[in-house]
Amino acid sequence: MSDIVVVGAGVGGLAAALRLQAAGHQVTVLEQSDAVGGKLGVLRHDGFVFDTGPSLVTMPHLLAELLAVADRRIDDELSLSRLDVAARYRFPDGTILDMPGKLDRIPGALDAALGHRTGDQWCSFLARARDIWAASREPFLESPVGPGTLIRASRPSDLTTIAPWCTLRDLGRRYLHDPRLTMLLDRYATYSGSDPRRAPAALAAVPWTEQAWGSWYVDGGLGRIADVLRDSFVELGGNLELGVAVDEIRTDASGRTCGVRLGDGTVRAADLVVANADARQVYEKLLSGPAAARVAARTRKATPSLAGFVLLLALDDPPSDVPHHQVLFAEDYDAEFDAVFGRGGPARPVHRPTVYISAPDDPAIVPGPGNASWFVLVNAPRHDPAGGMDWDEPGLAESYADHILQVMADRGLDVRGSIRHRIILTPADLERRTLTPGGSIYGSSSNGARAAFLRPRNASPIPGLYLVGGSAHPGGGLPLVMLSAKIVAGLIGPA
Repeated sequence: MSDIVVVGAGVGGLAAALRLQAAGHQVTVLEQSDAVGGKLGVLRHDGFVFDTGPSLVTMPHLLAELLAVADRRIDDELSLSRLDVAARYRFPDGTILDMPGKLDRIPGALDAALGHRTGDQWCSFLARARDIWAASREPFLESPVGPGTLIRASRPSDLTTIAPWCTLRDLGRRYLHDPRLTMLLDRYATYSGSDPRRAPAALAAVPWTEQAWGSWYVDGGLGRIADVLRDSFVELGGNLELGVAVDEIRTDASGRTCGVRLGDGTVRAADLVVANADARQVYEKLLSGPAAARVAARTRKATPSLAGFVLLLALDDPPSDVPHHQVLFAEDYDAEFDAVFGRGGPARPVHRPTVYISAPDDPAIVPGPGNASWFVLVNAPRHDPAGGMDWDEPGLAESYADHILQVMADRGLDVRGSIRHRIILTPADLERRTLTPGGSIYGSSSNGARAAFLRPRNASPIPGLYLVGGSAHPGGGLPLVMLSAKIVAGLIGPA
C-alpha cells in the first residue's frame, strides 16, 4: 500500500483518488477551495443554482465505469436524462436547426433544416469520424502518451485515417459542402479550446462520440457528479481536506517525489503525488529543479487554449420553447478565432461572438415556477495583462456583458427584461477561482499537429509524480478527464 496525496479535487483528482483508494492505496485529497469539483463548479444565489463549467455529459458509460470501482451503480447515484434535442443551432442566415439527440434522426433533421442531401454530407463525415475514433481511442486517448505512442498507432491504414497532417477544417471540406455544416463542425474545435483552422483532424472524433452516445443532463445540475465522486471516495476510506493550499511538491535527495508543503508551512509526506492542477502551475510554481524547468519550457511552446466569458442569468418569466442547449453562431466565425487567439493583431474580445446558452428545465435549480437559471458562454481571449488583454480593466466586464445581451437580442433571444440577477465570470475570475493561468479553460489548445505531444504526460519526469486533469494528456472535457484518471491509476497500479 502506498500513501498518495492528490493535489486538487476537480473531477480528474477525485476520479484518480477514487480509483487508487479502491485499488488498496491510502489516498488523501487536498483542495485549496472550500468545495470539490474544480472547473465543474456550482454557484448558488438567491435560490438559483448554476453550473459554471461543463453543461452536458457525453459518453456516460465512462462515468458508470468509474463509479463501479466503488461498487456503485450510476442509476442509483445520479438521475441522467438524455436530451431529445441535443442543441438548437441558429446560423447567420437565420436558419434554425434542432439537432436530434439520437444518431438515426440526424440526417432527416439536417435535410429538413438545411436542404436536401445535407444529411448525406454529414453522415459521410461521421463515417470518417467514427473511423478516426476507432483508430485513435486505444493508442492516444486510453493510453499514456510517450515514445511508444506512434508505434501503437503505426499501422499505415490507421495513420491515413487519423490524418495527423490535416486540420479539422480541411477534413470537413472534403465531406461538407454546405457552409453551415462547416460552421457546425468548427464548433467542436472549441470543445478543446482550439482553432479549427489549426486543430488536427483527429478532433473529428468529438462530434462522433457526442452524437453516437447522446447528450445527457444530470438532474439537479452537473455539480452532482463531483458530489457523488466525493462521497464514494470518502466511503471507501479516503481522506478529503478542503481549504488546504499546496505551495510545493517536495522531492528528496534522489529527485523522487516525497510529499508536499502546505501554505501554512506544514509538510505532508507521501510515497506518490498526483497533481490535479494546471500543468504549467505544477512545473512553474510547485516544483523546482532542471527536470521541471525542461517540462515547463516545453509546455510554454504550446498555444494556450481559449478562455471563456460567462454570464449567469437568473430569470423571471423566461422565453418559452427554449431547448436545453442553444448556439447562436457568429456572422464571421474566422474573425472570432482571429480575435481570441490574437491573429492579425493583439488578442481581444470578440465583437460579434458565437453565443452558447445552457437553459436546463429543472425545478431543482430554481427557487420556483416561472424561474430559470441560464448559463451563457462566449469564447474569449485569455487574461494576459502583460500581453494587452486585461479582463480586470475597470468597466470592461460590465460593458461586454451588456454587449453580449444585445447580440443575443439581435439573434432573436432577448431576455434583458427578465433578468433578476446577473453574475459575470471573466477569464480573470476563472484564473483566480481555479488557479488556471489566464483562465485558459483546457490548459493548452490542440492547435497544430504536435499539440498532443506538447501536452504534459501523465507520468512526469519526476519519479513518483503524476498529472491528471484537463491540462494533461489526453485533454479537457469530462470524458477525457475521466480517462486521464484511469490512465494514472493504471500507471500506479494496485497496492
